[in-house]
Amino acid sequence: MPETTKLAHYIALSGGVGGAKLTLGLSKILPPECLSIIANTGDDFEHLGLNICPDIDTLLYTLSDLNNKTLGWGRADESWQFMAALKELGGESWFQLGDKDLALHTLRTQLLKEGHSLTAVTRQLGQRLGINNNVIPMSDDPVRTIVKTSTGELPFQHYFVREQCQPTVSGFHFDGIESAQASTPFLDALQQPQLAAIIICPSNPFVSIDPILSLPGIREKMQTTNVIAVSPIIGGKAIKGPAAKMMHELNMPCTATAVCQHYGQFINGFVLDTVDADQAPAIESLGIKTLVTNTVMTSLDDRIQLAKTIQHWIIQLNN
Repeated sequence: MPETTKLAHYIALSGGVGGAKLTLGLSKILPPECLSIIANTGDDFEHLGLNICPDIDTLLYTLSDLNNKTLGWGRADESWQFMAALKELGGESWFQLGDKDLALHTLRTQLLKEGHSLTAVTRQLGQRLGINNNVIPMSDDPVRTIVKTSTGELPFQHYFVREQCQPTVSGFHFDGIESAQASTPFLDALQQPQLAAIIICPSNPFVSIDPILSLPGIREKMQTTNVIAVSPIIGGKAIKGPAAKMMHELNMPCTATAVCQHYGQFINGFVLDTVDADQAPAIESLGIKTLVTNTVMTSLDDRIQLAKTIQHWIIQLNN
């Protein structure tokens, strides 16, 4: 394992709301050049002629402190006149796009049509929002998460938003994954000589993290460093999102241990909440080291404290 120094580099793999909380904490304790935030793009889709990137946008809004802290998604102080007018005209109104949020989607779509890569566009948007950290799409190639359900296969946003996660889930696949390539900054981060660890944020393992890990060659490139996963399941429940429901429908125990087993020997460290401390011995028996700490992030201080605790643990693992 590489020796951890003050210049050590960290990679965070993140989905939306849960992952964004931890990445915000990490951004507060690490210099921008020492943190690469890799965003899931499997949730991306085209809607009303616009390129929508929900997880990227949640990260951008969170890191710029523009996020709606009540909803957990979208921008703060949003208005909805566009959606109201669209609904009056009989347009598709199931996916909520706020008036301020539309500006970002419109500009992204324009820049992509001009031939800029999603990586370049995301970097430009982050800079314009005053973000020092580098939010990196997992790939510039389109990858689309498809949810296998009792009502047929559904694109993720149709399952998640339009159908409100109601259909029973039986599996997932990622359209375009076989030919997709990891983005260049993602690959560059993996080749950092001072890479201390890859942190899998507490995001949905099936639809937020698996798309990233399924990119060709990525798991192999991660084998030379510590890979630490933070459980999104606490006390048998997901703080946000359908992860617990999915686990139940996939006939998996809704436990932190089951999440750890899903990642398998690919990881060598797992972070559990204190309420699940009794699961640590079972995880340790798999040859995976555990850290038991408070992982519920209700405040900025909680986010920062968890980031510090994980960083200190990684330093211990590397020494």
